[in-house]
This record gives sequence, structure tokens and C-alpha cells, in this order.
Amino acid sequence: MGDYLPLIIQLISGAVGGNIAGSLMKNSSLGTLWNSVAGILGGGLGGTVLGMLGIGTGGGGMDIAGIIGSIAGGGTGGGIVIAVIGLIKKAMNK
Repeated sequence: MGDYLPLIIQLISGAVGGNIAGSLMKNSSLGTLWNSVAGILGGGLGGTVLGMLGIGTGGGGMDIAGIIGSIAGGGTGGGIVIAVIGLIKKAMNK
């Protein structure tokens, strides 16, 4: 379970980040369910990218820096995915 905890934190943070981004950018929102799904994908990607860069994940450890890094990476990744999907959605509606 210890190896999966950072990933679980990133996925949950991604879902939260996706929903926050969706609520801040009303035109980009996909609804709660799809904001969560896109946020989960973004959270996993964001955490993975930060891990590959060696930033914030604390080497996968569950010290406070690792937890904060997982939350930040997941939330940011989720928000970015929603923003990108929103831009694509807006471009397709033109």
C-alpha cells in the first residue's frame, strides 16, 4: 500500500484540481463527473512528470515533502488538463 499511496494522493488531488479548474473556468467545465475523470488523468500525469523531474515527490516517500509534492503535482496536472480540454472545446465550437 505504501508504494501506491503517492499515486492515490495524486489521483484524488487531480480530481479536486479538475473540479476547481472547471468551476473557475465555467466555459471549460465538463460537469463534475468529467472534470473529475479528466482531473484524475491529469493528476496521474502531473505527478509522474514531477517525479521524473525529481521535483516535489520526495522520491515516492511519505514524508511531508512527498505528500505536498503529490498534492501539488496532482492538483496542478488536473487543472491543466481541464484548461487544455476547455481550449479545445472552445476552438471546436467556433
